[in-house]
Amino acid sequence: MARARLQKILAAAGIASRRAAEDLLRAGRVRVNGEVARLGDSADPERDVVTLDGAAVSREPLAYWMVHKPRGVLTTVREPEGRRTVIDLLPDSARRGARLFPVGRLDRDTEGLVLLTNDGALAQVMLHPSHETEREYRVSVRGRIRAESLRRLAAGVEIDGRPTAPATVGRAEYDADRDTSRFRLTVIEGRNRQIRRALEALGHRVVRLVRVRMGPLRLGALGSGAARRLSPAEHASLDRLRGAKSG
Repeated sequence: MARARLQKILAAAGIASRRAAEDLLRAGRVRVNGEVARLGDSADPERDVVTLDGAAVSREPLAYWMVHKPRGVLTTVREPEGRRTVIDLLPDSARRGARLFPVGRLDRDTEGLVLLTNDGALAQVMLHPSHETEREYRVSVRGRIRAESLRRLAAGVEIDGRPTAPATVGRAEYDADRDTSRFRLTVIEGRNRQIRRALEALGHRVVRLVRVRMGPLRLGALGSGAARRLSPAEHASLDRLRGAKSG
């Protein structure tokens, strides 16, 4: 096998996404043949000994799971305070197998689709801003949202001094009994609490936020707190996405 960048080797081993692997390299936790590696270094996985914190790095079979994250569950792999994470939603067999990590994050109060995998290359394709992978949400906000606010949301709302990327906003339905407006929102970026903060800037507090699609993957009928392996059709859709983004 030809030489490859260390972040790619770490991602292929299911340890982390390429971006997270860069942090491991910066922290000096990766060695090649006993020498501390630096960001930008490469190695031949068949000839060189790559270690992380002293443990040998080897490629493991790729695995892909979809979970339906409930409100209150954290999108992280490790939680030192013992709070429930998306990893806890997986069956025991999956937790004992490949070292899975979430592709992107949902904040604690947001529900919906989270992809868990050890395919760092796929994570890079889905998360890198240049690839503009769509994320679709069902949104419920307090009060009756005006058409002008929806147009502003679609055009971009300023957060931290710069506007959000243009979004696709569906028609809103107002529930007078609950005093809430519901609509679909599709975005192509994932800044911290972006949707909540944008709507707060427009005068509406989010009361429920559910991610129902990420790229070609759809939540469908998967129940809250449930997990399943991806289907062959979903694997094929990810392969097409990977090919389109790398082409």
